[in-house]
Amino acid sequence: MFGTLDTSATPAAAPADVIKDSSEATFMQDVIEASKEVPVVVDFWAPWCGPCKTLGPLLETAVTAAKGKVRMVRINVDENQAIAAQLRVQTIPTVYAFFEGQPIDGFQGAISPSGVKQFVEGLSKLGDDGGLGAAIEAAEQMLAEGAVADAIETFTAIREEEPGNAAAFGGLARALLAQGDLAATEALLAEAPAAIVHAKEVEAARAQLELAKQAANAGPEAELRAKVEADPQDRQARFDLALALHAAGKVDEAVDTLLDLFRLDREWNDGAARAQLFTIFDALPANDPVVSRGRRRLTSMIYV
Repeated sequence: MFGTLDTSATPAAAPADVIKDSSEATFMQDVIEASKEVPVVVDFWAPWCGPCKTLGPLLETAVTAAKGKVRMVRINVDENQAIAAQLRVQTIPTVYAFFEGQPIDGFQGAISPSGVKQFVEGLSKLGDDGGLGAAIEAAEQMLAEGAVADAIETFTAIREEEPGNAAAFGGLARALLAQGDLAATEALLAEAPAAIVHAKEVEAARAQLELAKQAANAGPEAELRAKVEADPQDRQARFDLALALHAAGKVDEAVDTLLDLFRLDREWNDGAARAQLFTIFDALPANDPVVSRGRRRLTSMIYV
């Protein structure tokens, strides 16, 4: 996705407000506010990126075919680094879809033309989903209430109706995980369609699976606390304590412990503290206070 957009390959012209270039100054208006009317695809690109020459026109073709049901915004990451950093664009191409002011889907890397078409067509159905949205809400409620088997059945039925539904796919993975079937969860995530493999719902389930695996091997919390107290410079003990705390449901304290480790030695074990923090953040809802506070503290440390 990062290369000069090849306008010669762009399909039939679309209205100016359907496909446009944007910036940090106009992002709120072009993406957040616009997505309250229709879904907005945000294409993060850069002039030096070869794959963008292919992906950009594919997205434009699909968005133009949606006839106003989906809009597209292009963001040059070289010129808009703050927005790219805020949305954690770590590689390109990266594409996000926004709806009702929030990121709801996305992917990284080049995908097939059929995958692009499926991605945009799925967005065009938002607001008129034949009841799938209500079914997903019902399945989520079942899962929250502990009716795991019913949630699995409902999420599975939704997937059969719409295989590329990221919310249903991620919900099914989380339901299998709640059932304690780590192997089935891992097998399902390995089969994620290309169009949703990096969707936030799928990434969240993947992060939760990783944390569940870690919890199964977490050490004794009391013993690890004692090791850290005996030697505050023991990086491994501090990291292992964070894993034990998270396994015990003490997520806030686990985040604090990892932040302390990052402050002590941000490069330890190839940046393991930062990577683990992102895994925890990905597993939680984006509006969770633990995520907001943790991201703020991490950002302040990075730029100190």
